[in-house]
Amino acid sequence: MNPGKWVFNLMLPFLFSRICTSTDTLTPNQSIKDGDVLVSSYETFALRFFSPGNSNRRYVGIWYNKIPQQTVVWVANRDSPINGTYGVLSLNRDGNFVINDNTRNHTIWQTNVSAVSYSAQLLDSGNLVLFQGDSGSGGVVWQSFDHPTNTLLPNMKLGLDRRTGIERFLTSWKSRDDPSTGEYSFRLELNDMPQLMLFKGITRVWRIPAWVTRRRSAKAGTTASSLFIGTYGNNHDQIYAFYNASNLSTMFVDELGSLKMQTWVGRWVKFYSVPGDQCDYYGRCGAYGYCNSNNGQEFECTCLPGYEPRSVEEWYLQDASGGCIKKRETLSMCGNGEGFVKVANARIPDTPKARVSMSLSEPECEDKCLRNCSCLAYTSEAEKGARANCITWYENLMDVRRYVRRFPDGGLDLYVRVDAVELAQRMESRRLKRRNVAIVVTSVVLTSLLFITLVCWLVMKKLRRGIDIQDSDEENVELPIFDMVTLAGATNNFSDANKIGEGGFGSVYKGHLSTGKDIAIKRLSRDSKQGLEEFKNEVILIAKLQHRNLVRLLGCCILGEERMLVYEYMPNGSLDSFIFEISRSKLLTCSRRLDIIIGIARGILYLHQDSRLRVIHRDLKASNVLLDSEMNPKISDFGLARAFGGDQSSSKTKRVVGTYGYMAPEYAIDGLFSTKSDIFSFGVIVLEIMSGKRNRKFHHADHDLNLLGHAWKFWMDGKAFELIDPVMQGSFPMSKVLRCIQIGLLCVQKCPEDRPTMSSVVLMLVSDITALPQPKQPGFYTGRSSKETHECSPAQISPSINEVTMTHLEAR
Repeated sequence: MNPGKWVFNLMLPFLFSRICTSTDTLTPNQSIKDGDVLVSSYETFALRFFSPGNSNRRYVGIWYNKIPQQTVVWVANRDSPINGTYGVLSLNRDGNFVINDNTRNHTIWQTNVSAVSYSAQLLDSGNLVLFQGDSGSGGVVWQSFDHPTNTLLPNMKLGLDRRTGIERFLTSWKSRDDPSTGEYSFRLELNDMPQLMLFKGITRVWRIPAWVTRRRSAKAGTTASSLFIGTYGNNHDQIYAFYNASNLSTMFVDELGSLKMQTWVGRWVKFYSVPGDQCDYYGRCGAYGYCNSNNGQEFECTCLPGYEPRSVEEWYLQDASGGCIKKRETLSMCGNGEGFVKVANARIPDTPKARVSMSLSEPECEDKCLRNCSCLAYTSEAEKGARANCITWYENLMDVRRYVRRFPDGGLDLYVRVDAVELAQRMESRRLKRRNVAIVVTSVVLTSLLFITLVCWLVMKKLRRGIDIQDSDEENVELPIFDMVTLAGATNNFSDANKIGEGGFGSVYKGHLSTGKDIAIKRLSRDSKQGLEEFKNEVILIAKLQHRNLVRLLGCCILGEERMLVYEYMPNGSLDSFIFEISRSKLLTCSRRLDIIIGIARGILYLHQDSRLRVIHRDLKASNVLLDSEMNPKISDFGLARAFGGDQSSSKTKRVVGTYGYMAPEYAIDGLFSTKSDIFSFGVIVLEIMSGKRNRKFHHADHDLNLLGHAWKFWMDGKAFELIDPVMQGSFPMSKVLRCIQIGLLCVQKCPEDRPTMSSVVLMLVSDITALPQPKQPGFYTGRSSKETHECSPAQISPSINEVTMTHLEAR
């Protein structure tokens, strides 16, 4: 700490006859004015007045003292701000904390302690404590840990103090600029099996499964509970949960309703965030349904054994909110040959009405449930004949999830009660499977030589053809079919009022299904030259791709000459409608722009590396990036995409299609496309997002360069900061913004081999540790000579297989 600054802070209270004698303690004859600071003994935490974000209102808050990025962990007067810098925090005659606004001589916030306290102290745990008696001999009478805001610190408890009636829970800020009580809360829900629950108002959003005494050997990161809940207690005085970690770790509820955990390692690193995938959301598959995000299907919901969808139509439209019902309602499951079917590795159902029986073995637990005709399911914590908790359910089995295989210790085995028919069918199915395995093994042995020969022939054939998806008639794609009546009704007979866009494929309409779900319908124009090929390509390709940053194809409609594709609806439209329109671009904060760039990069990485086929989009541009309700980016329009198998990563074409300004030089001139041509397009998008300017329509009074040339010129002159969109002026991390511009320039380098891979791009975006190389001259940044493409090193030019001549150029 700067000694001069500390002396000044001591002198200022002295001028007002309030002398501080300790850096971490406040006594009744002292006060904290706006500008003064209270620091814990080891200088871990500080308390003072502050204004969050772009707000001018003043609050008393606690944050990490030695971390340069202000991270507020507690706010005293969160719902009673001060307008001005005349606030004072002090101890009044009753020993209560009081915050006064001296401009109005008005008390805006105070604690409510009946016993007269002696002093207050800010501890190195981040806890602000009021002590009673000399040197705290009377104990703690009030502490900030009993009144958390949006942040949970290590060893800070959530739950109920039965002695005082205080319930400790987290509530989000309203916004980044407003710490007042928001709509999201995170609390310990109290019942026979207490569990931590994230709420939006009174609506459940996400939960940590019920507490169990058996602790599996899950490594950090495998389950939610093993990540941050270290201890749970329930006694006469209190019921609580807390986690143990470094003081430089926090859990918090943000204003968008995410529960996150972060730790400081030179910067804040968020290593856990929920809700994550669709299966994290509470009750995603309704009552008696369970969610499995790794089931290999487009729809993640399945009914529990013995149950079927309540509404087949809604289930077909991927709306599982109605849940499931028994397959045979009239068939008794009480002493009628019923039994149990296991759902392995499950997040067990919600527990408000669950019952817990102590010290039972697993067979005893099963018998207990079987003897009670109202028991619907059970799970046991017992292992290998031991005795442990037995949990049974008697009402709706809600919010069941099956954990993915890479989390083997994520859940318990749930046993669901089924009738005799279901039990017999499953036993017969297992018997047939065993018999079929024997038949298959015999068949494989007899036909192995022929099979291997056929596979080798097909592989060689597809390698020669580049696995052109647009020519693969043999692809077997299962995609829901919508009828014309449903889509016409959803769009008011495809009225102009419902029309939201138009492209090379045709018109796009917003539709509203009877289930309440909004959809986007792309209708093939009869005059379209590219639409039929695009339709076929998207049906075959995007139906197989699933990623949070790719738009989801829900189905299609084919009737006569009509061809339509049905997508999830993106309420915020396309990215270009934000970054190129001044009124809307103001809504894109620096942080939001960086999140969008990272989301696009992760979507492209999935296409290039993590999907079942290596996919090259070939038409990446700002208008083909859609934004959902939370401004998450989703890549769309796969009509021009190509896919490869094996190690193939590049190809040729005589028909170059795409959008001017986003096409890489080697593709536009010579028809050579690869993952590096997508990376060039991504670099253009990055520079457009950070500058708010279009590449092709860019104009500058001092030169005739496009946006790439303009950015390159600023970079070489050391003035890259002048490229930043003016609407982003204010407080933002300049180093991250400049790093992002540098990454964009690396992606648009003229020679493909100089451009980074998308996995390297993602690493550079999410990590500030990796040093970046200096970018080289971009492609298409000035007027272009006929030999520009071939100025790259020979490594770029493939053998004769890729020697092509461009004969046709189509712009979109």
